[in-house]
Amino acid sequence: MDGDEVEEMVVLVDEGGAPIGEMPKRSVHGTSTPRHLAFSCHLVDRRGRLLVTRRALVKATWPGVWTNALCGHPLPGEAMEDAVRRRAWFELGAEIRAVTCILPDFGYTARDASGIQENEHCPVFIAEVVSPLVPHPDEVDEVEWTTVGKLSAATSAAPWAFSPWLVAHLPALAPHLLEATARHHA
Repeated sequence: MDGDEVEEMVVLVDEGGAPIGEMPKRSVHGTSTPRHLAFSCHLVDRRGRLLVTRRALVKATWPGVWTNALCGHPLPGEAMEDAVRRRAWFELGAEIRAVTCILPDFGYTARDASGIQENEHCPVFIAEVVSPLVPHPDEVDEVEWTTVGKLSAATSAAPWAFSPWLVAHLPALAPHLLEATARHHA
């Protein structure tokens, strides 16, 4: 790391999601990952479609699996909505609006095939994409527009092909996604 780079930090949290410290992002994920703050966001468009993305094959955890539109970690002191907008731009080159937290208390722990553990307090958001997508190749391998029904059916039929956080939060989120896609399609 050269002297001009600032090391990205993540927020460590207790089981209730309250901040208890910070840790460098590059060292937080391992075989025994401390609970930390993250987020997931689903994007809908003006045509009422739902975006899913396939994680880049170079990702350290769950490479190549399908997931919600984007995920990330807020920086210490960063508002969650600002973090969602920042990651939407970084991962997808997308401008978004109407960022809304739907599942503020969602959290999960999962271990991928490489042995790396995720242990996240991970509020789930829905937002509307209002620009073309320009996916970052180190983050996103593919994008696909779908419907809530098709995504629910696919995650039920082949949960191993999707991120564990998507599979875990989709049942609670699906009614909100149906409402959001209907509203944006109207």
